[in-house]
Formats: sequence, C-alpha cells, structure tokens
Amino acid sequence: MSNKKEDMEKVTDTAETSKKSASGFGKKLKYGSMSAVVMVFVIAIVIVVNLICGVLNKRYPIKVDLTPDKRYDLTDESINALKNMDKDVEITVTTPRNSFASMSAQYKQMFYQYYGQNVDMPYEIIPEILDKYSVYAEAGKGSISVKYADINKDPDVIARYKTNYNGEIGENNIIFSCGDRVKVIDQDSVVGMISPSQASSQNKIDMVFNGESLITANIMSVTDSNPKKVAITASMNGNSLWDQTHGSLISSFEEFLGKNGYDCTEIDVASDDLSSEKYDMVVVAAPAFDFSEDIISKLSDFLYNGGNYEKNMIYIQNFYATDLPNIAEFLADWKIQIGTDVILDDDMTQVRISALGSVDYAPMLSVSDTEAVGTLPNDTLPIVAPGTRVINVVSKNNESVINEVIKSKSTSYTASLVDQSADKGPNGEYNAIVKSRKESASGISVHGSNLLVIGSPFMLDSAMLSNSNTYNNAAVIINTVNNMTGKDSGVIIPEKAIQQNNISLTTGKAKVIEIIVILVIPIAIAVAGAVVLLRRKNR
Repeated sequence: MSNKKEDMEKVTDTAETSKKSASGFGKKLKYGSMSAVVMVFVIAIVIVVNLICGVLNKRYPIKVDLTPDKRYDLTDESINALKNMDKDVEITVTTPRNSFASMSAQYKQMFYQYYGQNVDMPYEIIPEILDKYSVYAEAGKGSISVKYADINKDPDVIARYKTNYNGEIGENNIIFSCGDRVKVIDQDSVVGMISPSQASSQNKIDMVFNGESLITANIMSVTDSNPKKVAITASMNGNSLWDQTHGSLISSFEEFLGKNGYDCTEIDVASDDLSSEKYDMVVVAAPAFDFSEDIISKLSDFLYNGGNYEKNMIYIQNFYATDLPNIAEFLADWKIQIGTDVILDDDMTQVRISALGSVDYAPMLSVSDTEAVGTLPNDTLPIVAPGTRVINVVSKNNESVINEVIKSKSTSYTASLVDQSADKGPNGEYNAIVKSRKESASGISVHGSNLLVIGSPFMLDSAMLSNSNTYNNAAVIINTVNNMTGKDSGVIIPEKAIQQNNISLTTGKAKVIEIIVILVIPIAIAVAGAVVLLRRKNR
C-alpha cells in the first residue's frame, strides 16, 4: 500500500515538473519569438528608411562634399540650371573613365618638369562631377546620361554625331547631344579645365578648376530652344582682319559666346554672304583695315533687314587702328565716334593679359545703364578694360537712340594714342561701351536693330572673361549681349581654387559608404540578434 502511495507521489511530482518545464519553455518561446519579431521589424525599418533616403537623395540630392575646396560639388548656378532643364541630354566621354586618374599623374609630372613646382592636377574631378550632373538633373523634368567609350576599340560610337557636327571628334573629348544639337569639348579644352590661376606668381602657382562652367554652358547650349546664329568677321578677301594679338582676343570672345548658347561662324566679310535669314547677329571683330563701301553697304543692309530690323551687331575696336574712314562714317550714322585717346586713371589695377603674355594696368569701369546690363551676380567685382579707346556720342539728325552702357570713373583722364607729347585730357567719366538702336514703327509694333560698340578688345581677353571670381567682365558682357538679342540670361560660374593635400570623398568612396550603411550594418545587426537569440534559447 505504501509502495503505491509512493509511486503516485512520484507520478504527481513528475507531472508537476513537466508542467513547469512546459510552462518555462512556453515563456522562452513566447519572449524569444517576440524578440525575434521586434528585431526583424527594427531591421526592416532601418533598411526601408535607408532605401527611401537613397531614392529621395536621387530626386532631391543633398550636396555633400567633404573636400576643403568643394571640388566635387556643383555651384547653385549649375544646380538651378539643371532643375529648370526640361530636355534629355546625352554626354559621351571618348575615353574610359579610369583614364582620368592616369591623366592626373601624367600632367602633374609634365607640369613639374616645365615649371619645377609640384601641383595638384586632379582630373578625376571631371568624371566625378559629371555624376553630379546626372543626379541633380533628376530634380527637374529632364535627364542627363553619361557614358564612357574607348574610341580606339569602338570608333563607331561617335559616328552618329557626324550628321549634326561638322568638327573633328577625337580621343579625350566630351560630347553633348540633345536632339539634333551637338557640342564638343575637345582634348585641349578638357586638359585646360585645370590650369594656373591668374593670381599665380613665378614662385607659387595655384591651380583652379574651371570645368564646371564649360560643362554647364554646353548643356545649356544643346538644350537651348532659341539659339542665336552669329557671323564673326575673320577675314577680308582671304586676308585676316587681325594681327596675332587681336586674333587671340577675338578667339577668346568667340569661345565665350559659344559657351553661352551662340552658334558662331567665321566669315569673310567681303566674299561670304551675310544673310539676315541665316544670322541674327554679326560681330565686326577688331578690323585692322578699313572696309570698302560695298562691305559697309552689306553691314547696313543686314541691320536694316529689308525694313524689318530686329538684327544686331557688335563692333570691337582694334586698339592700334586709328585711320578707318569708311568704318568711321558708318559708326557716325549711328551717332558713335571712336577717338584716338585712351582712358587712364591714377588708380588703376594690375591685370594679366593672356593675349600679350604680360602684365599691364587697367582702369576700373562702372555700369552706367543698369537696364542694358541687367542684374549682376556680384556687383562689387570690378570691370577692367586695359587699352580702352574713348567712345564719343556725336550729334546727328537721325533716329538712333544712344545708351551709354559702361563708363570710366570720374577720376579717369585720357591720353593720346597718336601724339605722345600731347597733354592728358581732363578728369571725367568716359564711355567704354555704347549701344545705339534704330527703330521702325509699323502700326502698334516697334522693331529695332542694335549696334554695340566695345572700345577695348583687351577686356575680352580670356584672363578677363574666365576669372569671374575677380572681374565682372564676363557677367557684364554676356548680360548686355543677351539683353540686346533677347536671349535668356546666361550662367556665369566662378572657377574653383584647388587646395593641396586634401582628403577626397569621391563618388566611389561614397558608394562604398552607402552600401555599408544600407546593407552591411543592418545585416550585422541581424546576425548579432540571431546569435543572442540562439544563446538565450539554449540556456
């Protein structure tokens, strides 16, 4: 009897023990499952949030550049232009992407051999910054696609551009295309995206990156729905109109117009047709010789345009040419006369003139007609014009309306270019840029043609136009020309100083960080959670 009682107690104890064990296992399973669910839920949230941030960053990119010189970032001017773009642009780089790193080493060595100075020439900025263009374009209605092609292995990649582009396309070029419009940055210009600053000295050479200005300008040019056609008078009866110095200045100005959406064609002013149907504007580019009466009539007919007007002309004075009677008579008909005096000032600034390869002094000018010039990005920067011939307004009984656009300061004076012994002229404001307009009314409509006269060819020097951090020449010129032709305002982008010895966060490195944050860290958390869960389960 006692044995049966003991056996019953053992069974009861065993049952209670089993019940407790089952209860404990149930609790472990319950809390372990909840921990696992919470952990998976948290990991899922982290991954989803990271993916959403990645998508938002592509649509509304956040500018992150940890380099001190912000070399991989775009300026607000470029970003705004991309946001306003409503067309699709294809950019083709005719060299493999990784070749830019070897280019950096190559030109750095060449620079050291030539100048004896070690400088940073990071051409890898170019592909990195092209990536930024693609990203920021997503914030607008258009898009930018970038591809790289080795034309030595695949020469047919550039064949499709030949229909709409007459120039040569070679290795290390950057091709921009939108519809039937094609622009190309050639190899020399690509190399020139990194160059010595105008502020450099013989003892210390500072490098700048001006590629963003060139890239943005070409994107805007191929997407321009209203491009202006410009004839540049380069020769007369087969003979060049310029000497070497003025040729360099006009080439700089032609390149500048091309960057800002003007399609320029060099013509022979005597033999080529100056059709008002073909061209919107003609640039009479610093002629060293007088024009014949036939050429003067051709220019007048272009501006008159059969009574319809609506044409434009820029006349750039040749610094040395003082005896051009037919041209002088043509200008006088527009109430303009170019004197033989040069504008000087006791307070002049030192400037480097690329066309002359030397340093000179220039008077600082100011805007006289704010309506003609428009809004400047930074109106505190000076306008410099070395070698400015005085532009006088003459009285003549005709319909011309004169606008004195740019003048010298009241402290300036003049000196004769032809008579070195002549006394200097009185202090006062002198015209450096003048615009004349002739109009014709037809009912309630008014049509007019414009003539813009620039007294200094040197203010169009590449050093003056490219150094937009220091001078206002580029902004003043392009604003004035755009306002005159009715073209949308251009974008003037300052060059970037390249600082030495900095740590760069490239797009490749940023991609690695993105993978780590979006995938590696969440997976690591999941693995750690699983390990903890298994350890708790096995206790």
